[in-house]
Parts: sequence; C-alpha cells; structure tokens
Amino acid sequence: MTISPLETLQRVFGYESFRGDQQAIIEHVVQGGDALVLMPTGGGKSLCYQIPALVRPGTGIVISPLIALMQDQVDALLELGVRAAYLNSSQDWRTSRDVEQAFLAGELDLLYVAPERLLTDRCLDLLSQGRVSLFAIDEAHCVSQWGHDFRPEYLGLSLLHERWPHVPRLALTATATSATRREIADRLELNGAPHFVASFDRPNIRYRIIEKNEVRRQLLSFIKAEHEGDCGIVYCLSRARVEETAEFLCENGIPALPYHAGLGAAVRSANQARFLREEGVVMVATIAFGMGVNKPDVRFVAHIDLPKSVEGYYQETGRAGRDGQPATAWLAYGLQDVVQQRRMINESPGDDAFRRRLGAQLDAMLGLCETVNCRRQRLLAYFDQEIAPCGNCDTCLEPPQAWDGTVAAQKILSAVYRLWRERGQRFGAGHLIDILRGKPTDRVKQYEHENLTVYGIGADLSEQAWRGVLRQLLAQSLLAVDHEGYGTLALTDSSRDVLKGERTLMFRREPEKKARSTRSASARGKDAGIVLPPDAQQRFENLRVWRSEVARGHGVPAYVIFHDATLREIAMNPPASMDDLGGISGVGVRKLEAYGEEILRCVRE
Repeated sequence: MTISPLETLQRVFGYESFRGDQQAIIEHVVQGGDALVLMPTGGGKSLCYQIPALVRPGTGIVISPLIALMQDQVDALLELGVRAAYLNSSQDWRTSRDVEQAFLAGELDLLYVAPERLLTDRCLDLLSQGRVSLFAIDEAHCVSQWGHDFRPEYLGLSLLHERWPHVPRLALTATATSATRREIADRLELNGAPHFVASFDRPNIRYRIIEKNEVRRQLLSFIKAEHEGDCGIVYCLSRARVEETAEFLCENGIPALPYHAGLGAAVRSANQARFLREEGVVMVATIAFGMGVNKPDVRFVAHIDLPKSVEGYYQETGRAGRDGQPATAWLAYGLQDVVQQRRMINESPGDDAFRRRLGAQLDAMLGLCETVNCRRQRLLAYFDQEIAPCGNCDTCLEPPQAWDGTVAAQKILSAVYRLWRERGQRFGAGHLIDILRGKPTDRVKQYEHENLTVYGIGADLSEQAWRGVLRQLLAQSLLAVDHEGYGTLALTDSSRDVLKGERTLMFRREPEKKARSTRSASARGKDAGIVLPPDAQQRFENLRVWRSEVARGHGVPAYVIFHDATLREIAMNPPASMDDLGGISGVGVRKLEAYGEEILRCVRE
C-alpha cells in the first residue's frame, strides 16, 4: 500500500509537518503535474522531489550539475533507508553497470545524473527501458544564458518533455529574477507549469559590506573577532588570489584550503571532503565551489572581490547558515573592484546587448553596495520582493551618513575634462587624486600637472575619501573606464549634468570604524549563538563526539548522520525511551532503528 506524502515525511525524514509551499508542490507533482520551484538555499527544495519519488511508482531522476552534490545527497538518503544511487564520471564501469541494473530492476527510488551524462544515447536508452517517476532539474538557473552560472548542456534538457511527455518535471533553483524564471520555463518547455515562489529572505544571515583597505588583513580581523573556530567560505575572483589568501590565513592560524579549477581533481576532491567532514575549516575558493554543498553549519561567507551580479552574490551568500542559525555575509569592495569589473565588461566577447546586460547586472550589485538604506530591502527588491527594514544588516545596525558630494564630483570630473580637453591625456584614479590633493609626485612633475587649474583644489578630502567619491561616480556611470584596457578614466554622457550643476549627488559616507574585540551577536561560539544550560551543553558535546565517530566509520560528513539542530533538541529534552526519541524532529524510522539505543546510552552517560 502506498503511503501518503505526509507519512513519508514523518517516517523517512523524521519531520512532523511540511514548511511553506512544500505540501502544495509535492501533492501537485505526485498527481503528475510539472512545476517551477524557487526556494532559498536551506528552504527544503530537495524534499519537493524526494518525497514524490518515494510516493510515485518508478525511479525519480535528479539532474544535478556537480558530482560532489550527488554523492552528498545519496549518502544522506542511504542513511535514511532510501534506495538511492548516482551515475557520474567518478565511477568505474563495474559500479556504473551495477547502478544501471538496479535501475532496470526497479530497485532504486532516486537516481542522480549529471546533465552531460543524461544526454548521451546510452543513458537515454537506459531510462527508456526502466520506469521513471519524475524528472527533477536541480540548479535550474544554469539554463539561463543571462543568469550568473550558465551551463550550455542544460539547454538540451528540453528533450525530456519530448521523450517522456507524461512524466512530471520539476525545475528547482534558489536564485532567479522574474526574467530568469520566464527563460527557465521557456527553455525547459514548462510554460504551462505553475511557479511556486517562496520568500527569498534569509533573516538569519547578517549582511555587511565594508570599504576595502588591505583586504586580507580585514578578512583576518573579521574571522578572528567574530568567527574564530567556525566553518566558512571565502570567495575570490582569481585562482592566484585564492592561493595567496589561503596561504595567508594558514600562516595566521586559520585552517584554510584552496579550491579552484586549476587544481587537480584529486586535490579539489580531498579539500572538499575535509571541508565537509572537519569542523572549523575555511574554504578559499572561486565561485566554482559550493553549488549544492549541503553543509548546514557554514557560519560565514566572505567575498574579498566584488561579485559580478546580485544573483551570484545571493546564491553564494546563501551557503551560509543553512541550519537556520545566525550567520554572516561579509563583503569588502573598493574602487579598484569597480574599475576592474567595468574593464572586464568592455573587453568581454559578445555583442552590445550582451555587454549592456552585464553592465545592468553590475549596476544592480553596485547599488546594493552603495545604498544608505536597508541592504536586505535592496537585495530582495532585486527579486521583486518587498520587506520592511530588517534590523540585521550593517546599514540598519550602524546607519551610514549621506552627504552632498556634488562639489567634490564636479572637481574630479573637471580634472578629467581638463586633462583630456587641454592635453589629450587620460589617467587612472591614483594620479587624479594626487592632482586634486596637490601632491607633488614625480609623475605630477613629469607631466607638469601642478600647472593645471584643478591642482590642489581637493586638499580638503583625504585620499580614502576621494577614492570613495571616484568609486561612487563609477558606480553611477558618471565616469567610465577606457576601452583600451589601461584603467584610465573618461567622462560619460551623464557627466555633463553634474558639471553644469543640474544634478545633485548624495554619496554614502562610511560610519567610523569601531574596534570589534568581541564576537558579534551573529556568531557567538561554535553553536551559533545558542546558549544551552550546562547539563544540556554537556549532553550536546557528548552527542557530537558520538556522531563524529559514527560519521568517520561510515565515511560521510557528520551532518549526514544528524544535524546539530536534532542533537540540540535531544540534549535539551533528553529522551527516556525509543518512543520519546522517535518524537524528536529529524529522527525518522530508519535512524531510530540504527542509532536509537546508542543515543539513549549516550544521553544516560
């Protein structure tokens, strides 16, 4: 007899009730309907296809872009007693053959496949010979050519509708604007499917964006003051920066590992395994890392280079605090980031429409960085969601000042104008600031720029303040980076209105820097700010030690055995019997049978 979705949730996964739209989505798919599902990272997307796959006859096929994600999810499902497997390039031919035979024999509930593998004739023929209960297309934003993580192989997935017209399909993602959603639906032929859009808000994440100044030192200070001993991810734009930053953190007592596409597959795999299975490891990575990583206790995500888009930034910061406990999204950015990103857009291959789209994405990201209002409001507005000020971002907690920067802007735009108009010269930010501040450098003397009428007219502002003015002018496209790749600055069509006094500019002034000698409320201690009574804390630590030993024996990350939230609940409400333990959230039938007696013994001790 087939059990209901709710019974499956309770018996297999150990949760009492569904959250948000989960029940509506699951019932829709169980009945054979297609769906486009948007839920934030940690919002429970996986259950939306895992439960229908267990309820419907046949095998659920999950299309996933990363090998690590497949292995992680299959390990977790096997612990729950779910018959799951994957097919990917990490397996030898004998293992792949065994998985294929299990699928044909109807012995699998879920089968994970990479899109490249799925689209081969061998795999398509295999699926045609078995019984498929549903197709789940995970990380569906990869289909969007305007998105932040386009993967061309995803475009071929429209054939699923052609070859299996009566098998329900779900496209799932944590990140998509309304335009990206329309593109996903169009490319995957899901135009008639309902869109289930959950709130994009992750209230447990504290967003903080600071002005870059010796960024590695700033990063080290942030980690030591607020997240020492915590697991975190640091994102960089280049491979070289990843290597340098990881080495710097290690030299300063932070256990850090590098991850980028230039490392060998074995090294990447080993580093990812350490990050998933050990506590307190910091992964320094390019954006190639982290998609689909299910590690729930990532306490911070730091960016030391400016992300290219709000979608990418949201996706990456969403890897923090998946367990719902407090976490921090920290970003340092400065003038050079804006110059570099503008130059990369100018030099990018593609037509003008493509470059305009990249420019619009960067403008939205810069707007988030420079806003004087609530960061979370600005972030969620990008995804067409309105909220009240959040009270948990830097601009809410330490409101910045806004100041009239019109005169300062006119001074620097005048300097750019005079250099070009009178001398046919263009220079970068540093030299322009030296001219305005009246600094007699060798270069100023070489070009006789001390004779310019604008020389010294900006001595009232510090070098850092002028860099802030330039950064915000670039952010608002009132200055442009040259197309020749030298990083020199030029006026734009919009500059004229400012020079003529027809436009007022209000700039953001950073609040005074305060020494942070104690950990913030967002992350006190390894237990993410949750303070347990002494006896419960001791039980919790005992349970974590037991869990680590079990995980090591099974060769899986500790959270695959039980999440911290489940262990905390056991520690706070120590069960006296198997029935009591079975009522704890996250303890399903299989885990109760496998670990119940050991947990009760651990609690008694």
